[in-house]
Parts: sequence; structure tokens; C-alpha cells
Amino acid sequence: MGHTSLDKIKALQKNPANVRNLCILAHVDHGKTTLADSLVASNGIISSRLAGKLRYLDSREDEQIRGITMKSSAISLHYAAGEKDYLINLIDSPGHVDFSSEVSTAVRLCDGAIVIVDAVEGVCPQTQAVLRQAWLENIRPVLVINKIDRVIMELKLTSQEAYTHLQKILEQVNAVTGSLFTSKVLEDRAVKEERAEEDKEEGDIKPAECPGSEQVYDWSAGLEDSDDSQLYFSPDQGNVVFASAIDGWGFSIQQFAQVHSQRMGIRAEVLLKTSWGDFYLNAKAKKIMKGAHAKGKKPLFVQLVLDNIWSLYDAVVTRRDKEKIEKMMMSLGVKVMTRDLRHSDPKVLLSAICSQWLPVSQAVLFMVCDKLPSPLDMTSERLMSVGARRFHSLPLQTQELKTVFMQCSSDDTAPVIVFVSKMFMVDAKALPQNKQRPLTQEEMAQRRELARQRHTERLAAIHSNNQYVHDDTTDTSSEGVSGQMQALSLKAKPEEEEGKETFVAFARVYSGVVRRGQKVFVMGPKYDPAQGLRMVRIVSACLPPVPHLACCTMDSLYLLMGRELEELEEVPSGNVLGIGGLEECVLKSATLSTSPALPPFIPLNFEATPIVRVAIEPKHPSEMPKLVQGMRLLNQADPCAEVLIQETGEHVLVTAGEVHLQRCLDDLRERFAKIEISASKPIIPFRETVIRPPKVDMVNEDLGKQQKVAVLHQVKESDTLHLDPSGLVTLTTPNRQATVGVRAIPLPEEVTLLLEGSADLIRTLEQAGQAQREGRTLDMSTWTLDTLMRLKSRLEVLLQGRKWRNAVDRIWAFGPRRYGPNFLLNSVEGYQRPSVWHCLEREKGEKEGGEKAEASAIRDFDNSVVSGFQLATLSGPMCEEPLMGVCFSVERWDMNFPTQRTHLDSVTEEDSNSLDASVSKSPGEAAGQQEASGKAGGAGETPSQAEGAVAGASQGRRRADVGAGLVDCYGPFSGQLIAAVKEACRHAFQAKPQRLMAAMYTCEIMATAEVLGRVYGVLGKREGRVLQEEMKEGTEMFIIKAVLPVAESFGFADEIRKRTSGLASPQLVFSHWEVISSDPSWVPTTEEEYLHFGEKADSANQALKYMNAVRRRKGLYVEEKIVEHGEKQRTLSKNK
Repeated sequence: MGHTSLDKIKALQKNPANVRNLCILAHVDHGKTTLADSLVASNGIISSRLAGKLRYLDSREDEQIRGITMKSSAISLHYAAGEKDYLINLIDSPGHVDFSSEVSTAVRLCDGAIVIVDAVEGVCPQTQAVLRQAWLENIRPVLVINKIDRVIMELKLTSQEAYTHLQKILEQVNAVTGSLFTSKVLEDRAVKEERAEEDKEEGDIKPAECPGSEQVYDWSAGLEDSDDSQLYFSPDQGNVVFASAIDGWGFSIQQFAQVHSQRMGIRAEVLLKTSWGDFYLNAKAKKIMKGAHAKGKKPLFVQLVLDNIWSLYDAVVTRRDKEKIEKMMMSLGVKVMTRDLRHSDPKVLLSAICSQWLPVSQAVLFMVCDKLPSPLDMTSERLMSVGARRFHSLPLQTQELKTVFMQCSSDDTAPVIVFVSKMFMVDAKALPQNKQRPLTQEEMAQRRELARQRHTERLAAIHSNNQYVHDDTTDTSSEGVSGQMQALSLKAKPEEEEGKETFVAFARVYSGVVRRGQKVFVMGPKYDPAQGLRMVRIVSACLPPVPHLACCTMDSLYLLMGRELEELEEVPSGNVLGIGGLEECVLKSATLSTSPALPPFIPLNFEATPIVRVAIEPKHPSEMPKLVQGMRLLNQADPCAEVLIQETGEHVLVTAGEVHLQRCLDDLRERFAKIEISASKPIIPFRETVIRPPKVDMVNEDLGKQQKVAVLHQVKESDTLHLDPSGLVTLTTPNRQATVGVRAIPLPEEVTLLLEGSADLIRTLEQAGQAQREGRTLDMSTWTLDTLMRLKSRLEVLLQGRKWRNAVDRIWAFGPRRYGPNFLLNSVEGYQRPSVWHCLEREKGEKEGGEKAEASAIRDFDNSVVSGFQLATLSGPMCEEPLMGVCFSVERWDMNFPTQRTHLDSVTEEDSNSLDASVSKSPGEAAGQQEASGKAGGAGETPSQAEGAVAGASQGRRRADVGAGLVDCYGPFSGQLIAAVKEACRHAFQAKPQRLMAAMYTCEIMATAEVLGRVYGVLGKREGRVLQEEMKEGTEMFIIKAVLPVAESFGFADEIRKRTSGLASPQLVFSHWEVISSDPSWVPTTEEEYLHFGEKADSANQALKYMNAVRRRKGLYVEEKIVEHGEKQRTLSKNK
């Protein structure tokens, strides 16, 4: 097929029924970009000879050097199947785990996916991840089993063995798909059961429905009724292609079924059903019969398909039998150029034959057009997000948009709906409007004529009179100088514009027609359409201040053609496009629409969590503004990277892994900041926690009570601090007006995991509580309320035992940042304050009077206790890292103010500010204000009247009251209480056995038996722990699953590759936090420990090493010996 013109593609875009939006997904190095090259070559964009070598869609230099894809890139292809013309918007995505965020951005814009599996390696970790992403986004996959040439040339399997091997791979892929399907069915069943229980509680079930007293339980999982006929991959369904993209061939069973049906006289439908499976051809009876395996016969697939391919490889590559090759070419009707026949590399001839006999592009594109859905076949509201609210609770206009969205309408009246999945940067010179366009014939003729005239004039000047020779030369020299100056001035402008780059949005139109220069709304992820409809009606430049809503103009529209961009005037719905001019409005992803009723799309699902942090600074401090600007651009251009400024002022870059980090640093240096930068060593995140007292020491001897005594000695008592033997820390404020008693309790591991996974829910709960305290109402859906109630009941189930009795109802706050995996428990006798779940009870419909009575039970300075807890959990005592899995129980809180100050309002955050402001007043001024307030209040008021008077007073009066009574030489009382609670929590933490928690990677390594020992050696050296090792069936490969601390992972992949000569490569994905078993403050105490570890305990304490490294980085005190051996002086110079 020749090169497709831009006009042809524009015409194809208008017919969404024949548009296919698809992405290529696979594990790293399984052949995605090579297959994409073959598809691109089918349109004449590149030579078919270069397919697989050029890697056309890998446009970055580092992609070509490393040989892996790092950025997802799109291209539009034309495919003609019979009389129908199809437009294929193909997106090539990365396979490396560090760039899985790019896969998420690609999957969101597609309706289907080509999943590629290596025929030798089979299903790998990233294959499972991309299948899961495709499932979550509800897009339909088709399968390509690639690199079958490796089965022939490397594994050297016979065609019969290869058939069994391919069957196993297909079973592995279907097993992953089946597990995803099963989990969804079981989840749906669980939801139905919950609803049925709710209905039963409400009394909706009639007695007739459950006759008798017997309860009949339905043990079926619901899988029998679910339709999974179209779910699995099977060659006879036409959704599997067998290929070798590097050799240029690929086929589906349909192709061979049609060819052999003519030769054998058997209907193509029959051959299609029997070509894959336990069928064989009875040559005598000329019938297809079942039971090939039992009878020892060759299956039909081997006989009709694989034997032909194996014999071709044998003749061309192995034996190089020219006569047999010529016979095969004759029978296949293939003509090959003479230079290919004479080429020294047999793969060239093989590729030339196969690309004509079984072109991979035809097989894949036919399958894509036949099996993958068009934009018109939108299956569900998979993208429209409604946040925490149900769809039917949204405004009517929003519900009407769902119909338009599902229809994918391109009418002029249809509202425009566009989703931007990412922003990518393009050199300004690469934009179509800035490119030099090719000259027409007329322009070339004009330029030729002008050149001739100038040449004629120059000759005339040379042959002019000799007396004017000197003058002419001076004139020409002056002309030359002026010409050079003009050229320099012209060159100066492009140099300024040379480094300029611009952002293009990677997007898809879901409804309406997008036109250049059109104005649209930009919806943020938290935009509420109900609120927007009340305030906005039309798209205009001057919008009222609606939260999470902006307005912008689409300056230019582009057709994405891999490395090239083509300018478009309009794009109808169902197509992928690039949009220019959105960099000011869109950060990473956004929803665009002409209707303010549209809810934002569901946020992207990212598989990899950014965990690797480095601090960045410019080599020359004067270039700091350039670095800040460059990091802002990097943050916008990379879907996964995060840019932070820490409290210390450091600029921190957070990435998904080592390769991702290296690419981000290269981009900063060369594209975004364009300055020399220096990056720190990776900043490793840790967490601090407490555990139950261990029962054995480091040499497995019974501890008895010595551990408790050793721990208690860590906390130094003073006149304001007292430590109880049970671990209760009592601290008094410096002015002796308040005493706080706190105990630290380790949380069960399940509770910590639950709180960590429910961070968003807890944040919603905190927002609801904050709104209630401020007198506002936060409209939460029934679904959110039910989810929060489920979280509460789950906590009640997990927190069992005497010490956790009624603990969930006594939770005061979560932390750090009010939604972390720690909580503060109210165990103060006689203080029945509302718990964090109070807002849920209000939402459920409690009476107003009861609420007010309960709300008034909050004591003064309640918020100061919470603030102290938040500060304590944000930075622990070991190395100032956040706490995790710790419960702080407040068991005592006494306040003894002067009598005239006992009736103050609860100090809120605004009061804290007023207290800070009152510190600056002079004592005389404060006393004057106290006297004035006393006169205004009156002497004969009862305490309740005084409380009412204070509550109704102005902010200035309250400031005067608080400032006069609660500020002394130690500062505002609220600040003293915050500091006291913080210190009490830290000391209570230290009174328990404390441990560090390390971030852990799950590591999956594929290696052969020869290098298995070396892999284990590298893992052991880096504190790794092997969980599982299994051999892959039909191969010599072992799959090792291990966990590895993030702190030890830097350089791990390179070391593995070096030690195994490239035969093993790991995949690292952040998994969980794990407690490091060793105590960082441990020193040998018992005789056995002295004998085992020595007096100095020379064997490295891993936890202490990590803790000291973090303390050293943060500039904290590190307790270590500077001089280790001071007995004898060593001289390094020779005595002469």
C-alpha cells in the first residue's frame, strides 16, 4: 500500500464506524515497536526493509540507545479491507515498569489493545500488569504471540513440541484474564448480597419469599450465569495472531483455513473450528477426526500450518538449500529480488519471502478491524467520573450528556467532550506552521530565473571598464560586509527561537466536532457540575470564580504521525489528536467540554508508585530560576514525575525508578532547564513504628524483664516529665497549668494496611468534620457514607480485645496530615468528646438538639491536642521520619486555670492565630483590655451567661480575653499545650521498642539455571529475601520472586546484568512497608551477646546504618566514633 495522503485521513476521520483506536501493550522487549514498524511500513511511511531496525516510533535519542520505549507515541494508519477503508489510530506504549504511567495515558484514549507475548518468555510480570490495566479501563484486547522464530532457532523445538508450547502460553494468558473476570463477578455478587441484607433490614422481603424457618444459602459464586464466551483468547475465534515481527511474517488461522479449504475441498468454517484443537486429518478417509493426542497423530494446526513454516526456516536459514528454496517460492507464488537471493545473511531472504507470503501487517490489521470495537460501540460509562456521588444524583443536564457520550455524535449541535491524558513537549521547529514547505514548480522556476539574472549582472560587472575596477571592488566589498551583517541579523533570530519548545496535549474527542480556535471549559478532577451549572451558562473569557473550572482556547489541532505533526482545522468525535495552546490551563490531564454540566473523567490508574527521590540544585547558584522553570516544565511533561519543595528549601524530584530518574535528569539538563545540575544521592523514605516487646534477644535467649528496664532507661525523667513503668508518659506544660498523660500502643498490621489504603476516604471524613465545625454542610452521597461506615465496621472487627474496647468510637484524629495510618485515642476519664465519625451520624439523620448538646462537649484547647499529635506523627524521634502503625492513647488531660478563665470557648484554629497575635501586646495594654472586658461583661453574671457572652463577643474582644488570661512568660497557652502533647507522644514512642520500617520492592527475575547462583548472591548481598522460585514449563528459565529494600535497589539492575552477562534482568515494583527486625539502639548486654557479637558489636546493624544515614542527611546529631582505633599511630609514608 502506498503513502496515504492527509486529505484521505481527514475523510476517514468523519466515519467513526470505521475508526479503530488501539494501543500496543506488552512486557519490555517483547517486540511492540518492531511490530509497530511493520504496521507503519504497510502505509509506505518507512521502507519494509527497515521495519524492525528503524524503530520509527522511538523518536527520542535515549530510546534508540537503550533499545526500549520510554514515551507513548501515536500514528494514524490507513487500511483497506475489501471495499471498506479503515483509519487506525495506533499508540505504541512502553513495556518497562518505570514507564507504566505512559501505558495508563495510552490505554485511556483507546477502545482496544494489541497484547503481545514473547513465544519463549511467555507471560511476564508486566504482561499481567497491562492485561489488568486494559481490564480496568474496559477495553477489548486481542493477542499477538510474537518471536516464534526464537522457538525455531533458539529453543530448537519441533513443530509438534512448539504447538504444545504455544498452547501453554495461551493457557497462561487466559488464566490471567479469567482471574480478572472471576474477581469482578465475585465483587458484583458481594455488592448484591450487601444490598439484599440492607433490604432485609428495612423489611422489604416478604414472608412468602422465605418459607419455613430454614435458611437456604446459595453457594454458587455467580460464575455459572456470567457470559465469558467472548472473554478468552482462542485462534478459532480470530483474536490471536502468531507472528515473528522481526522476520516480517504473521498469520491467523483464518488465512490458512481459506487457502486449504480450496485445496482440500473442505468448507472454510469447518477448517476454522478444527485447525486449533485436538483434531487431525485422516488422509485415507479425507475427513477431519478428533483425538489426535490419544491416537498419536499430528494435530491439524501442526500439519497444515507449522510444518510449512518449519520447513521454510530449515531450507532458508539452516541448510541454505537453493533448489528447495526455489521450489517453495514457485509453490507460494513469491518473487524475490536477485540481491536478496545472493545476500550473505539468510534472514534477508527469509524476510523477503515471508513478507510476501504471510505479511504480518495484513494479519494484525485485519484482526484489529474485525475484532476490536469502533468508537460507536462504547460499552458503558467507563470514563465519566462523579467522584463520591452516584450518577443519578447529578443534575438532569449531566445525565443527558451520557447519551451523547455513548452515541459518539459528530453533529454540530452535540457538545464537545475531550479528554487530555497527558502533555508532551515538542520542539517549536517541528510544528507544521514553522516547517519549510516544499516549493512548487512555479516558485522553483521564478527562483531559477532570479539566479540567472544575478549571474548575468555579476559577469557584466567583471567585464566592465578597467578604470572602475578599484571602485567596483570597494563597492562589492562593502556590499559583502553589509550582506554578512544582514545574514548575521537573520541568524540571530533563529538562534533565539531555536531552543523554544511548546506543549501539545495528547487527547481524544468523545463527542462533537473540535475546531481550531474554539473555546472550551477545562474541568479539574474535583469539579462539581451541579455547582458549575448554577454559576456558568456559556463559555466566555471572563468566567465567574467557579472552583476547579477554567476556560481556554484550542489554538491549533494536530494529527499525530509518530515523529511528525500535521495541522488540522477540525477533528470529529472518535479520533485521537494533538491540541496546542493548553499549557497554561492543563497540568497533566484534564477534561474539556463546551458544556459546564460535564463531570470530570475518572483519574488515570497508575501501576507504578513514585518512590525514588533526589534533591536537585544547579551547579551555579545564579541559575536557580532556570532550574525552577525547568522542573515546572518537567512536572507538566511527565505523567508520573512529581516535583516538591521541602521544608528545608530543597527542590526534590520524585520518580518511579532508576531508569525513569535518569531520563528525567537528562531531560532537565538538555530540554527543560538547559543548565548543569547536580543531583543528590537518592533520598530513601522510611517510616518509624513501635512493636510489642520481643520475648527473645539477638541470640534467641529469653529476655524476661530486662528489655522493659532497658527501654525505660532511654527516657530521662525531669520535674515536668514522668514515666510510668507501664509506659505511660506524663508531661506538664512549663506554666504548670496543664498535664497530659500519653501512652503509645502498636497497631495490628491489618489495621495499618487498612488505614494506609483508605487515605482518600479518611480525607473525605476529615473534610466533612471540618465543614461541620465551621457550620457548613458537605453534601456526601449515600455510596460514600456506606463506604465510610464499612471502614468503621472493618476497624471494629480488626480491633478486638480488652485494650481496644470501644476504641473505634473513641478515635480523636488520624495523622499525620489528618489522614495517615496512625490515630489518637481519647481515653481521658469523664471526657466524652464526639469521635471523628460524628459527622456520619449527623448525615444519617440525627436530631439537631442532640447534635448541639454533643458538640458543646468539646473541651477548651481540644484542637491544640490534635495539633500536637499531628506534629508528633509527622516526624518521629528516631530520624524525623513519619510514624506508621502507632496509636497514641491520651489517658490524662488536666487543666488548672485561674477561676475567672475557666469558661472559654473551645480554641479553634482561628483562636490559635489570635493567641499568637496577642503575644506582641505589652502587659499594660493587655491589663487595660482585661479591665475593659470585665466592665463590659458585668460582675453578677452566672458562668453560663459569661460563656454565652464570650461566645457572642467580637473577634477583638475574644483576642483581648485570651491574650490577657492565657499568655505568660512561656508564650501562648495553646502553643505550650501543642508542644507538651508533641513531646509526650515522642517520649511515649521511645518508651516502647522502636523500629524502622523500610520501603520494599517486589522483584521478579527471569534467569537460566547457569546464572541462578549469581542472582542469589546479588540478592543476598543487598538484603533481599527470596519468596518463590519456579521453573517455567517448556523452557530453561526460572522465575524468582523476591523482596528487596528500596534503599538497596540502586544499581541493582546493572549489577545483576553484569554478574549474569545479561542473562537476567529484574523488574522492580514498589510493594509495601516492612518492619526491619533489628533494633537501631541495640547494644550487647548479656554475656551470650558479648560472646556472639563481640564487645563492639562489629557486625553491621542494618537499622542503625539506615537511621544514621537519614540523620546525617537531615543535619541531625549522629552518635558515632570518629576515631575507632586510637591506641597506635599509623604512618603511611616510608621510613627513609
